[in-house]
Amino acid sequence: MAVTIHKDMLIGEIITIDPGNAAILMANGMHCPGCPSAQGETLEEAALVHGMDVEELIKDMNDYLAKKEAQA
Repeated sequence: MAVTIHKDMLIGEIITIDPGNAAILMANGMHCPGCPSAQGETLEEAALVHGMDVEELIKDMNDYLAKKEAQA
């Protein structure tokens, strides 16, 4: 069963779950998922700082993880 991404998860945790999540964040305009401050920031906090829709990011990452699991 795949892990479900939610807005209270830390960016570092999300990337640890699957490094492909970093590419999704970067493709959506968040170009610092590897910076030290991002490691301690929740997805919701980072989205707010970058003016992004956290629900859209969550959907993109959960869709990616579900598709990857279905292919396994």
